[in-house]
Amino acid sequence: MSVTEDELTSLAARLGEELKARGESVSTAESCTGGGIAEAITRIPGSSAWFEAGFVTYSNEQKTAQLAVPFELFPRVGAVSREVVEAMVRGAQLHSGARFAVAVSGVAGPDGGSVDKPVGTVWLAWGNGKELEAVRRQFPGDRLSVRRQTVVEALQGLIRLAAGEKAVQG
Repeated sequence: MSVTEDELTSLAARLGEELKARGESVSTAESCTGGGIAEAITRIPGSSAWFEAGFVTYSNEQKTAQLAVPFELFPRVGAVSREVVEAMVRGAQLHSGARFAVAVSGVAGPDGGSVDKPVGTVWLAWGNGKELEAVRRQFPGDRLSVRRQTVVEALQGLIRLAAGEKAVQG
């Protein structure tokens, strides 16, 4: 999947329109995307009206320190797991005050994969202040492609959630 910069900007703009219309805000909690979701969002002029914070927590220690992810989760389920991204969403909401949040953690490659979590495995979670939704995806391609596809999926899920729909399709 090849996504252009214009397509990313368009998705971020749509998210901003949805959030502004509702007077809501969003925060991001990112690992494998390294701030790519927040970067796409902040391309939009006036995004400070609806974007609260972006947490880039690459290490497990920082996931715990910045987002209050229980450290005991890591040896039990690993950083790339439903439990961790759901905790990351809750931490982003708590520490930013934003109603909406997205979290991502994955194996972008080219190294780091395993039989259970091969390169391209990404967990995403979205929260709206009441509910959490999470999904595991297996994205094809190289590191850049996996990261880009994750950003797209994260933004699309936020748009759906802000519109009152389920974040996850299918």
